[in-house]
Amino acid sequence: MRIAFIGLGTMGGRMATNVQKSGAELVVHDMHRQAAGTLIQNGAIWADSPKAAAAQADAILMSLPGPMEVTAVCTGEGGVLEGMKPGTAVMDLTTNSPTVVRRLHAEFAAKGVHFLDCPVSGGPAGAGSGKLAIWVGGDKAVFEANKPVLDRFADQVRYVGEIGAGSVAKLTHNCAGYVIQTALAEVFTMGVKGGVDPLALWEAVRQGALGRRRTFDGLVDQFLPGKFDPPAFALRLAHKDVTLATQLGRELGVPMRLANLVLEEMTEARNRGWDNRDSRSPMLLQEERAGVQIAVDPTAIKRVIDQG
Repeated sequence: MRIAFIGLGTMGGRMATNVQKSGAELVVHDMHRQAAGTLIQNGAIWADSPKAAAAQADAILMSLPGPMEVTAVCTGEGGVLEGMKPGTAVMDLTTNSPTVVRRLHAEFAAKGVHFLDCPVSGGPAGAGSGKLAIWVGGDKAVFEANKPVLDRFADQVRYVGEIGAGSVAKLTHNCAGYVIQTALAEVFTMGVKGGVDPLALWEAVRQGALGRRRTFDGLVDQFLPGKFDPPAFALRLAHKDVTLATQLGRELGVPMRLANLVLEEMTEARNRGWDNRDSRSPMLLQEERAGVQIAVDPTAIKRVIDQG
């Protein structure tokens, strides 16, 4: 089977590598050819445009920054829609707008080809290890026919519903995470300002009802040690995700007060020039407001984790 992979960034490059390791023939395209260097060395075919990649493929995977890029790659000049074989499918791995993917689905269907929204969850580490969740929206028969492609690089592939459902699930998941991180920063700085050592406080609350569900383990990598560089996931991309989620809320008439507050926090952080810091860096704004600075020795954090 020949699979086209378009978009070879932090996530896409790792996923494409696993597709290649699965034994599929790979056709690749990216704005920067050097991103495909290792894949090409290992036998992948370079395509000069999305159209050229699609024309050679039995299935197409895309991993792109957001709605604007997906639209351009799909329907712009030299886009995949111009090159697709009848009956083939594009699987969009991007965190995207449900409105955009529904529009693209209709445009593709009119041409006798298919579009599935297939956002992934697992981050760069999951993309590398294959420990990825994929939530798929689209025609169920098309999903079932193409699920073996997704199974090549993800261990949890789930059909969610009609087109756009995968994107709604991903925005629900991602936006919840960023809302929770904002709430954690608020209550944790309160506890620290109340006189409790940050490590002792974290060690205590993680054994409470919520802590036993490991909610507070989200503080381990950035917030507790005070380390937000290099990013595991860039703030500018997280801002895009929450923008899409709050936009969906407006479209559906759903009040999202805290989510919009989170978006304001992220916007303020971006205005500090933190676009390429970790997506959790807005938590520093709450530290400033509370008048505390949290920086726990990573070895002490590990010791607590090892104790269970």
